[in-house]
Amino acid sequence: MARNPDQHRLIDAEHARGLHGAGIISKRRMVEFDALCRLGVHERVLEVLAECILSAARAMPEGGLLSPKEFLHLGSRAAIDKTLSRLAQEGKLLRVGRGAYVAPQEGRFGARPPSTESVLRAIEAICGETVVANGAAEANAMGLSTQVPIREVFLTSGTSRTLHLGSRCVELKHGKRWQILLGKRPAGKVIRALSWLGPEGAPAALKQLRTNLPESEWEAVRGARAALPRWMAKALSEAMAPDAQTPDPA
Repeated sequence: MARNPDQHRLIDAEHARGLHGAGIISKRRMVEFDALCRLGVHERVLEVLAECILSAARAMPEGGLLSPKEFLHLGSRAAIDKTLSRLAQEGKLLRVGRGAYVAPQEGRFGARPPSTESVLRAIEAICGETVVANGAAEANAMGLSTQVPIREVFLTSGTSRTLHLGSRCVELKHGKRWQILLGKRPAGKVIRALSWLGPEGAPAALKQLRTNLPESEWEAVRGARAALPRWMAKALSEAMAPDAQTPDPA
């Protein structure tokens, strides 16, 4: 006969011993876990489950992502989801996206969301995505534009989605392969900046970059031309032509 979900043991003795061995809970708490499971005290077990999740969150670096799947050894998916939702409502965790939570950071003026950079690093490490700045931000950072981006928009090799970090919204947009091809190295930043500047702004930008970019990065851009849009590949070829590198006579 099927077991009633309410009678399902959220945390058994073996899991409790594992938590104790990892230093997450004390021996006293381990014994309490086992007793609670046998007694089936649902609400109290959820409270203890919340303590375990918060302990794990506090042990992570800033921006570390928490997923319900990481805690399935402690209980049912429904119990984990309920606990995470409750912690988010209480402000003890922040729900940044579907199935993703982070811990707020304590600062001089109270709790604050983690930095955008720390969350993006965690996404790259956990999800295996490449996340880079968008073309407008790259152009501004390289001195090719005075326009300062207001919105936080990044290109990702993963799916498009919006992250919520307190009052901040961070947009992740699925980028085309050529936009992410060279990653965060200077050559990749050049490609994204050019994509934002467009065919009209690219020649002047390349002339400026030619004197500042290391030769190794120029070679990387040169090697990526086959994957770039036709107009960009043409602009790069013209900028790299020998006559384009010879200064005009006075």
